[in-house]
Amino acid sequence: MTSTKTLFTTLALATVAGFSLTACSGGKDEHASSSPADAAGATPVVGTALVVRDTVIDATINASGVAEPIQQATLSTKLMGTVTAVLVHEGDIVRAGQTLLRIDARDLTAKAAQVGASIADAHAMQREAATHAARIRALYADSAATRAQLDAAETGLARAEAGVRASQAALGELEAMRSYATVTAPFGGVVTSRAVDPGAFAAPGAPLITVQDGSTLRISVSAAGDAVRALERGQTLAATIDRVPVSAVIEGVVPAGTGNLFTVNATVANRAGQYRPGSSAMVSIPVAREHAVLVPNAAIVHEGDLTGVIVRSATGDERRWVRLGVSTTTHTAISSGLKAGETIVVPNAPRTPAAR
Repeated sequence: MTSTKTLFTTLALATVAGFSLTACSGGKDEHASSSPADAAGATPVVGTALVVRDTVIDATINASGVAEPIQQATLSTKLMGTVTAVLVHEGDIVRAGQTLLRIDARDLTAKAAQVGASIADAHAMQREAATHAARIRALYADSAATRAQLDAAETGLARAEAGVRASQAALGELEAMRSYATVTAPFGGVVTSRAVDPGAFAAPGAPLITVQDGSTLRISVSAAGDAVRALERGQTLAATIDRVPVSAVIEGVVPAGTGNLFTVNATVANRAGQYRPGSSAMVSIPVAREHAVLVPNAAIVHEGDLTGVIVRSATGDERRWVRLGVSTTTHTAISSGLKAGETIVVPNAPRTPAAR
């Protein structure tokens, strides 16, 4: 976990008001730099001049983690049998309830026929017992049957009814086992692993297919107790996935079980699938506020590994190399090389030649 100063998008947007618009290219400004690093050229740079101001930003710590899907399932079966069909491949998009794989269950089909026959026999015995019990009740009412005979008839009926229920329960258990012969998707998503092919032997609990729903990603990072004290569920944090800025919503903060560390879980919406599950991620946790100089990202010029800005002074426009801090999608903090009150130039975007 590294320490740095991160800007929230809201602060960066608010900073726009802190920049004072001056005249466009060609103008001179009294806020001149006393130590230019490199000349931008004799001709003034065409663009918009801005006077940079001191701005309050959030100081943060960056905690790294991995963007994992909230829903991911490795599917298996309780049956032991031969795989007869695998209907999907890795990368296929599936819907909830879609059949993915089938296992040979002919032995269960034969047992189902046997249980069906036993249910029919149990029903027949129950009907016979019910008829006999009704006859004995009538005879007992006329004092033509003893109490012992009535009790025996009632007991026989109860046993016959219990036999029916037992047979039906056996059929229910068998049907539940037969359902494991067809592996279906528990939710919509993407097949990320296919561990078997037709003809393979499936054992109970062995992984067969993995399905992943990447529509919502969870980033889990660890931080010290002092850093997470002010965090609340539902709070939005600045984050990155593969260095792309995103907004992450805190799902919860829980003890990590190691020392004074806590785990921060934050979710990122990914309906369009623009972020790949399993990508490296970083969450910026705000810890304090301090002053910094911000410039629009469009004002930064690059030359190899060097980065700089065009500074407008009384002697002309000069390219000055600076050290960059953290950035948002719109602005970047300058950690050294530029002072508040100096004027920079945001070069105009080059025109794209019209197609002939």
